[in-house]
Amino acid sequence: MSARMQQLLAMLEREPNDPFLLYGIALEHKKSGDVKAAIEHLDRVIAIDPNYFYAYYQRGLAFEAAGDLDAAKRSYREGISAARKGGDEHAAGEIEAALAMIE
Repeated sequence: MSARMQQLLAMLEREPNDPFLLYGIALEHKKSGDVKAAIEHLDRVIAIDPNYFYAYYQRGLAFEAAGDLDAAKRSYREGISAARKGGDEHAAGEIEAALAMIE
């Protein structure tokens, strides 16, 4: 386990529902190749903060890495919808680009 992961987990003990920490942990899992754990943490981020638009993007990438393109497309579409509802066209555009790469 990386030092960064240890730090994030220690902070998460104090703030178990902090979407920023959960997102960071998800990215650490993704970086280490544990896409299942990454997806689980990204699901938690989205459940806590549906406006954390890049969590949908990262979850889509994790699903792609796991070979589940249908789930990746769903995640990207959910992210595009959330970003548009939240008024973030930049995020929506970036997620749309990821979706276009696999359609």
